[in-house]
Amino acid sequence: QVQLVESGGGSVQAGGSLRLSCAVFGYTYGNQCMGWFRQAPGQRREGVATIYSGGGSTYYADSVKGRFTISQDNAENTLYLQMNSLKPEDTAMYYCAADFPPHSKWPIIATMGCPAAEYDYNYWGQGTQVTVSS
Repeated sequence: QVQLVESGGGSVQAGGSLRLSCAVFGYTYGNQCMGWFRQAPGQRREGVATIYSGGGSTYYADSVKGRFTISQDNAENTLYLQMNSLKPEDTAMYYCAADFPPHSKWPIIATMGCPAAEYDYNYWGQGTQVTVSS
């Protein structure tokens, strides 16, 4: 059974930085799509950034481009999200998510990148709160 455990959330002032971590337990082989999603109160969960372990292709939501960086340490089975220049509108619960696509999909994912839709991911962490004050 795959388990994802996030850490690193907290409260910062606008302009500050945070680094989120997501430890992956139980996965042993194959390529994977990993993503960070966030959900603010009363809003839908949105994809923030994704990364493909099979080549490192990344996706970023327009709202975070140039400020957030997703990365992955395959040896440590850990996913990161470096968040800089944080804004009050970044306040949300942040979730780590994982999907393990079949081998037949690896070539297209390597070209197109991992999806950023919530329904494309089967495994989720418990979430970590990020609060940015103005």
